[in-house]
Amino acid sequence: MNQDQRALKDGDLDTREEHLYRLLDRARAGGDESALAALHLLTRDYRDYHRSLYSRAMNQAGVFVDASLAEPLLAALADTRYNCQAWAAMGCAELRLPAAVPGLLTLLERGDWMGQEQAVRALGRIGDESAVPALAPLLWSEPEWLRERAADALASIGGDEALTALWEAFEHRGYTRIGYVASALAKFTPEIIPRLLAVADDDDPDLRYWAAIALGSTGDEQVVPTLERMMAQDKGRTVFDGWVSVAAKKALRTQRRIQAAIAGRSEAGDQPEDA
Repeated sequence: MNQDQRALKDGDLDTREEHLYRLLDRARAGGDESALAALHLLTRDYRDYHRSLYSRAMNQAGVFVDASLAEPLLAALADTRYNCQAWAAMGCAELRLPAAVPGLLTLLERGDWMGQEQAVRALGRIGDESAVPALAPLLWSEPEWLRERAADALASIGGDEALTALWEAFEHRGYTRIGYVASALAKFTPEIIPRLLAVADDDDPDLRYWAAIALGSTGDEQVVPTLERMMAQDKGRTVFDGWVSVAAKKALRTQRRIQAAIAGRSEAGDQPEDA
């Protein structure tokens, strides 16, 4: 056992945690081989270490996790006695590990908020469409943060089934404020744009309001005339006292910011490298 490994096992917990953070800093700064080796051993032999160290390490999984740690991460994801499954999910998410999907779905069903949140995040990053049936009902659940995470995950996964789930939550709102659904739908550009443009003429001002928000978030140039018309002419008011015209005005600003960011990236890419 080398000095770094010993420092994670010996002494009081505060001292061990301080050493863990130093290891993470060393690994982040320059890929310190000794630090990486100690962090890998912590992940592989997780049961030999305090749960606090494991969870704090996995909060920064991107610093050190690699494909060699897939097996111990899957083991920790299934380990109910060690009870760090939520943090193991973070490591699986970093690897985008398809083999983790069954364990993540089990974690999602357990009901504790930390496990649910990390399971949803990981499923979104992994992008396996088999997770959509488990994520879709969360768009109708409490609390709001879980609905938001589910919408993000479904947008990341993509595909027809995910789009259908989000569109149903958009059309048949279970909650008055569904900005997270509008933002998620915008990621299905360009196929979602005709649907949203059609809804911009719907009789329901709430639908028009959220359609405007989604249209602006697409960043697409073709939505501008519709948003300008809504801003100038739509006097609709939502159940939560929001004005459709104001939503359209905000959406135009969002669309312009997105276009400016795209143009900025394009200009940066055209710049010649320094000799």
